Amino acid sequence: MLNRRGFLGALGAAPLAGVGVTGCGRRTGRDYFRELGVRPFLNAAGTYTALTASLMPPEVMDAILYASRQYVVLDELHDAVGKRIAELLGCEAAMVTAGAASALTLGTAACLTGTDPEKIRRLPDTTGMKNEVIIQKSHRFGYDHAIRDCGIKLIEVETREEIENAINDQTAMMFFLNTADPRGKVHREEFVEIGKKYGVPTFTDAAADVPPRANLTAYTRMGFDLVTFSGGKGIRGPQSAGLLLGRKDLIAAARLNTSPHGDTIGRGMKVNKEEMLGMMVALEIYLAQDDAEERRELDRRARLIVDAVSSVPTVKTEIVVPEIANHVPHVHIWWDERQVGKTVPQVVKELEDGEPSIRVTPGSKDHLIVNPWMLMPGEAEIVARRVGEALGAA
Repeated sequence: MLNRRGFLGALGAAPLAGVGVTGCGRRTGRDYFRELGVRPFLNAAGTYTALTASLMPPEVMDAILYASRQYVVLDELHDAVGKRIAELLGCEAAMVTAGAASALTLGTAACLTGTDPEKIRRLPDTTGMKNEVIIQKSHRFGYDHAIRDCGIKLIEVETREEIENAINDQTAMMFFLNTADPRGKVHREEFVEIGKKYGVPTFTDAAADVPPRANLTAYTRMGFDLVTFSGGKGIRGPQSAGLLLGRKDLIAAARLNTSPHGDTIGRGMKVNKEEMLGMMVALEIYLAQDDAEERRELDRRARLIVDAVSSVPTVKTEIVVPEIANHVPHVHIWWDERQVGKTVPQVVKELEDGEPSIRVTPGSKDHLIVNPWMLMPGEAEIVARRVGEALGAA
């Protein structure tokens, strides 16, 4: 377990020297973003891909730099890193993918083709293959295109009876969206049980579902045949990396469906040696940290923001921790726009246009959501002050 100083260093590690930073950081060498006219910001939004997710700890950057200076056989490194990750997480096998969306495609492809080279070459033409994937209607989401890329047909169901009636000799896989578990009628354990009963592989997408760290091992132990996590969110690995965990035979098949193998559906989903090593090291660091210590620090940051606006007339606040995905404190702030004199979009723009620029959680139209999870040490104080100023705090 890391001590507090070590934890905070890993939680909000400064970028590698040579890259310009804003706020309380320092600049050394070229300020590339300034040269390009791209403005950095303090991330009070969260691990959104469009906002470049998380920052990698220095140890991860060291691993990336180390890998960049030497040649290796890519498949040998894939084997070794996969073995190390599987050992860390107690699963049969693992691989680093080009993000969680890539893992969705490769895991689905594995269920369709196995290790048959002819089937691998033909995807997304699924003629003569099992090509149906069962999914609960409430689990449809914006990333299931990555599953459909393989040429499959999604079969929507709602109840256990509908799942069992839908299973036939064309059923290749059953897909589960982990964050949608509370919305569906068939929950995780029962879903896995049905898959085992009929010999159909089950695959769960848990991309944004750490913390808690226990989730990294929970779903393979539960019996899911495949599980994916994003590498560049809570784990703080390379944003373009992800993890695919599960059955040894399916991971082997997924490997054959992607780079460096040519004429495959995943040939463009290349993962380089730097990302593989960086992802492994990021996972090692993340597993060495402590959920309770991380939560105490994030609670402290959230309270700073609440306290900064508490003197503003009509302001109401609530600290909300989502049940599954992005399971960290989010500060929700409401106010009477007539009395404060500013709308939510005006406050959002003021934060973005100020110095330093601050981005908050997007999407809410009637109140402000501030997520301090991805802030570097010292930045929560800056965000709290700026939010308070924007709302006219005394």
